Amino acid sequence: MQLSKYIDHTLLKADASKQAIINLCNEAKEYNFKSVCVNTCNIELCKKQLEGSDVLVCCVIGFPLGAMTTAAKVFETSNAIELGADEVDMVINIGRLKDKDYDYVTDEIRQIKKACKDKTLKVIIETCLLTDEEKIEACKCVLEAKADFVKTSTGFSTGGATFEDVKLMKDVVKDNCLIKAAGGVKTKDDFLKMIELGANRIGTSSGTKLIEKGG
Repeated sequence: MQLSKYIDHTLLKADASKQAIINLCNEAKEYNFKSVCVNTCNIELCKKQLEGSDVLVCCVIGFPLGAMTTAAKVFETSNAIELGADEVDMVINIGRLKDKDYDYVTDEIRQIKKACKDKTLKVIIETCLLTDEEKIEACKCVLEAKADFVKTSTGFSTGGATFEDVKLMKDVVKDNCLIKAAGGVKTKDDFLKMIELGANRIGTSSGTKLIEKGG
């Protein structure tokens, strides 16, 4: 796969303007990225801007804290799919994971996966807030719920993806689930190293700096 297709070109800032989202979509088409990753209010705008291209629209659910009710996340997911989202990145309930309520975490992922229908679901576990043991348990929940990806980070907490976390996640999920590394991937060397360690997708706002046009 060409390197540009590893990238979810991301703009999730609260103050992102309509023009900034249009620019994001234009860059994604120009650089041939896999997707744009945006908040749900921008799904319809992105679908319109990306019409005729193979760039997907990815959105975030329960973002960035993950502390909403399951019902709220499921509704947001269903609404996003109706609006045209091709992929969904959800945030787990981190507090429930830390309470070792793995059934809750797994069931919530499972319900959201069902709401996604045939669309891709990536599960953000927010590695910077977890111990290694908790990261392992989170990955197990993702596997049990049959989500498509486990994802490191929102990029809005205390840290982003690390090489160590991607390696740990790969050791747990092996080839049973894909991995998305997000947050803090800003150099070409870091980008290539993440892929080497097992990342199948990279979430970054620095995609245009990492990839040559059309690369």
